[in-house]
Amino acid sequence: MASGKVSLKLLVDKSNRTVLFAEASKDFVDFLLHIPALPVGTVVRLLAQTGMAGSVGNLYGSIEKLNEVDITSSKKDVPLKPKAPAFLSAIPFLSPWTSSLDSTPKTYYRCPYHPDYVAEDPSAKCPQCDHSMNNTFILVQSPAGKLTAAAASAAESDGKGGFVQGVATYMVMDDLAVKPMSTISSITMLNQFNVKEIGHLEEKVISFGMDEGMKLLRASFHSKKVLTNVFLGEK
Repeated sequence: MASGKVSLKLLVDKSNRTVLFAEASKDFVDFLLHIPALPVGTVVRLLAQTGMAGSVGNLYGSIEKLNEVDITSSKKDVPLKPKAPAFLSAIPFLSPWTSSLDSTPKTYYRCPYHPDYVAEDPSAKCPQCDHSMNNTFILVQSPAGKLTAAAASAAESDGKGGFVQGVATYMVMDDLAVKPMSTISSITMLNQFNVKEIGHLEEKVISFGMDEGMKLLRASFHSKKVLTNVFLGEK
């Protein structure tokens, strides 16, 4: 994946312009399996960079507009800037987008007299002496706890890291269901789709990269025909 892109083989039913399934390698499947692990607030922030349809975006925007009278800044950050998993910066095909998100270390507060107690809100009271926990300190993640994009890429290039095995090929359905690829499973799929004419089928090889990754992420939240929407331009 040195070019930042991978190839996907799509099996397309030309009669109704639908992707039946894609033949995919580890990189693409690892990208798909990272999606459920993303906090909703992080997904909204990602999609907001390129336009987001639906009501969740409106909810996110309304929280942003609330002032200090309505909600404290520390509580406001909980839905707007949720604690993202450490692998966020190394997700295949999304890392250029995630790197633009605010990565400022989170601020915490503690009692000046009993530093063992920690709070996320400076208005919290120390349970030991009832003093305001207003001494600021910042939690900085250690380098050992982070997986850089370069390290993740190197690990995945030799079949390690990520979620799935690098030696296998996978079948990804139009609705993003994933299963191991095999000749038998391909024939079974054709029967399930009730394909009568093999001549109506077409193999289409496409290049999948950063832009396609963002389109797929967006489509996965409102469509049951994700591959068709992204690669055949269906609305």
